[in-house]
Amino acid sequence: MTDDEWQAHVTRQAAKAIGEWLEARGKLHQPIRVLALWELEAMAQAAISSFVVLGCSRIKDEPGEHPDTRSSRVQALTRFLLA
Repeated sequence: MTDDEWQAHVTRQAAKAIGEWLEARGKLHQPIRVLALWELEAMAQAAISSFVVLGCSRIKDEPGEHPDTRSSRVQALTRFLLA
C-alpha cells in the first residue's frame, strides 16, 4: 500500500468511526454546531483510536522482523504511536 493509499484508508476509517459514534448518539438530525465540547472530544477519540489500531496493524504487517529493517515510514509511525 502506498503512502497515499494508506492516508486515504486511514481517513475513511476515521470517518467511519466518527459516523458510528454519531449514530450511536442518536441525534443525527441536529447540526454539528449544537454539539458540546465533550461530544466533539468523543468523536476525536473515536477517530484517534481508529488511527492507532490501523497503525499498529500496519506495523505488525510490515515485512522485516527487526525494527532496523523496517521502512522509514513505518519506523516514523512506530515512534509516533509510542511517543
